[in-house]
Amino acid sequence: MAKRIVVANQKGGVGKTTTSINLSASLAVMEKKVLLVDCDPQGNGSSGLGFYPGDARENVYSVLFQPERVHDAIYQTDIPFLSLMPASQNLVGAEIELIDKMGREYYLKELVEKVDDEFDYIIFDCPPSLGLLTVNALCAAKELLVPLQTEYYALEGVAQLLMTYELVKKRLNPELTVLGVVLTMYDRRNRLARQVKNEVRKAFPDSLFETIVPRNVRLSEAPSFGKPAISYDAKSNGAMAYISLAQEVVKRHAKLDSAK
Repeated sequence: MAKRIVVANQKGGVGKTTTSINLSASLAVMEKKVLLVDCDPQGNGSSGLGFYPGDARENVYSVLFQPERVHDAIYQTDIPFLSLMPASQNLVGAEIELIDKMGREYYLKELVEKVDDEFDYIIFDCPPSLGLLTVNALCAAKELLVPLQTEYYALEGVAQLLMTYELVKKRLNPELTVLGVVLTMYDRRNRLARQVKNEVRKAFPDSLFETIVPRNVRLSEAPSFGKPAISYDAKSNGAMAYISLAQEVVKRHAKLDSAK
């Protein structure tokens, strides 16, 4: 059974898609079978792995209402052990189509449950909003990973996300837990970034990951080549940070599994 992780933050530009892509790739390098599900109509999670939303291929949207066809929308990437279910611009319409459907929050869950036993990890990249696509991902996942940019307004956005998390957990998905919070785009020369790091540590003493993802040019360049950082420049600080994060994720799961 796969560990299902939703990477979510309704605030844009916090490193959410960067985290989804690079965590997925880093877990795959550790020989974990990983499926990245791109739930964002912008499709940056797909293009960051060399799959472009305009391509004529099956995708999350085309199989969302036909879960029996889920395998048609899963593609092997250039990285062994890493598969992708790409996004489509048509996902914008899915929000509207889902509104009047019975059990509208569970379509994505039904879809991935068809392949749950084929992967070690299923990771969902969400749009920067708290609409029905994000709620579907929160209902399909078992764990929430929150990327948090080290800037002034960061904690305000997380407070809103955690309110949504509590509502989803209470009413829709009682199995959902917080896997952790990871700091992104960190610049240690910036005093404000250091202050935010200290505030976040106080706010999330038990769930903050030790790994801090730095601001890194190679990390920013990699998506334009359709590659995760580990394929673009494995020795860059950004790639090394996500390898470290993947190791922490695996360790947390090992600890949780042994406690059961």
